[in-house]
Amino acid sequence: MTTTPSGTFRLGTRSVRRLGYGAMQLAGPGVFGPPRDREGALAVLREAVARGVDHIDTSDFYGPHVTNQLIREALHPYPDGLVIVTKVGAVRGDDASWNPAFTPADLTRAVHDNLRNLGVPALDVVNLRIIMGSDHGPAEGSIEAPFSALAELQRQGLVRHLGVSNATPAQVAEARGIAEIVCVQNHYNIAHRADDALIDELARLGIAYVPFFPLGGFTPLQSSILSDVAGELAATPMQVALAWLLRRAPNILLIPGTSSVVHLHENLRAAELDLPEAAFRRLEAIGAAATR
Repeated sequence: MTTTPSGTFRLGTRSVRRLGYGAMQLAGPGVFGPPRDREGALAVLREAVARGVDHIDTSDFYGPHVTNQLIREALHPYPDGLVIVTKVGAVRGDDASWNPAFTPADLTRAVHDNLRNLGVPALDVVNLRIIMGSDHGPAEGSIEAPFSALAELQRQGLVRHLGVSNATPAQVAEARGIAEIVCVQNHYNIAHRADDALIDELARLGIAYVPFFPLGGFTPLQSSILSDVAGELAATPMQVALAWLLRRAPNILLIPGTSSVVHLHENLRAAELDLPEAAFRRLEAIGAAATR
């Protein structure tokens, strides 16, 4: 199995396969500290690339530093065409807390940390991770100062492309007024559909949308409709959830994460799953029910 059937979409100056890999789960429990199985983590990264993954999502605040160091150990020198997307805007506390780090000095330090730990002269794509709300979900507020600081680092040649993460539509528009963005990375899946209109707008603009928690996050998706469709298609519920996202819009790029080679293979098989129109429409009802 490979990621080839998922198709491709532009991410900056490159086309990447729409089914990629998210490295967050390679760190220890709570995305903090080293992995329980270091060799297993390295094996997952190598297998992902061997199976055609050319888009890896990471951050130097995963661990912190852990996932980037694993990526470098497993894959450097990087194969031609591999796009590594990272994010800045937070630091980890000693208690594993996630804390905003939005000042120009914070962002400059974070970019240099990513450069050093990934072992690259410039970062392919950097997302500004926006943390403003008390629950760390999207919240309104200007991002002009931090995004302008990232745009300056781009002008210095340290960053090739920019994006935003955990952003409201107003913040996406504000960022686009400061510099070109190539992706938006927000919480979205078959049940969490708040960004439907934003996804369609970005598709018209040729901007990638990268859903995080595509399988529900720390609480996996549970739905009788999802389970029924999966049974009819001889697939797992998670494969169906990923296949639905691939069909939802052509600009969606997926980054399901795992620390297991077995689960990696399961996720990648979603690229080969033919989701009939009737099944796609039945699955749409999950999101409609969740918003009532």
